[in-house]
Amino acid sequence: MELIVFVAVLISALMHAGWNAVVKVGLDRTSSILLLSLVQSGLALVLMPLFPLPAAAAWPWLAASALCHTGYKLFLIRAYEHGDLSQVYPLARGAAPLIVAVVGALALAESMTAIKALAVIAIALGVAVMSLKGSADFGRLPANAIGYALATSVFIAAYSLVDGVGARVSGTASGFVMWMFVLDGLVMVGYGVATRGRSAFTRLKPALREGTLAGALSLGAYWIIVWAFTQAPIALVVALRETSVLFAMLIAVFMLGETAGRWRWAAAALIVAGVALIRI
Repeated sequence: MELIVFVAVLISALMHAGWNAVVKVGLDRTSSILLLSLVQSGLALVLMPLFPLPAAAAWPWLAASALCHTGYKLFLIRAYEHGDLSQVYPLARGAAPLIVAVVGALALAESMTAIKALAVIAIALGVAVMSLKGSADFGRLPANAIGYALATSVFIAAYSLVDGVGARVSGTASGFVMWMFVLDGLVMVGYGVATRGRSAFTRLKPALREGTLAGALSLGAYWIIVWAFTQAPIALVVALRETSVLFAMLIAVFMLGETAGRWRWAAAALIVAGVALIRI
């Protein structure tokens, strides 16, 4: 992975951690995710004319991407209904790089050296340990929460692979990601109307300012990732992206005054080791 791609993905991970900190807007999980989707699609709609139209070969991938992103959000919502954010989200994110690495090697013939494979494993384990914080906490995590979190990780892996291939065949990573956000927003609007009617949108008003900032950070973070998919193996990009969990912990400790026990610091060291291995 070239240095510019490496640094860009780390910046994306920091942005990802940033919007997750900002998105604590007092809404329920469904409303928070719907608000993010609306902001992302609105911004993408404005930016779309600045970039070329994706090639015809990319449109099936765009359709699949919109469905995968929606599936990710819906299963994440269900996971939140059965477990805490601090455990469910990192568990979902931690399993995704391993899935992407295996599928990428088998289906896309993306070769990876032993060191790079070890890097992916180290980051994935670090993220998982960050989630579970030791076996005692894992024992208190409901089985339904684990199931939905792992299902969410499958959708994360799916949209990562679909977006990686789609961006490569589209001829324009930026054009691809803008259309993806617009289509994803349309699907989420349909979901909001179907499940909550007009109230799905009226309840978002108190959180528009924070939601707009979080949505802008989220769009920018994933925009970088989709571009990186066209520059480096998808599995390495996905693994490096999950360092957002490490940045989130550092923000919580040094900016929000939270404490982190030895399990979380051990997980942080494992993630850092994985990052270092990517650069070897």
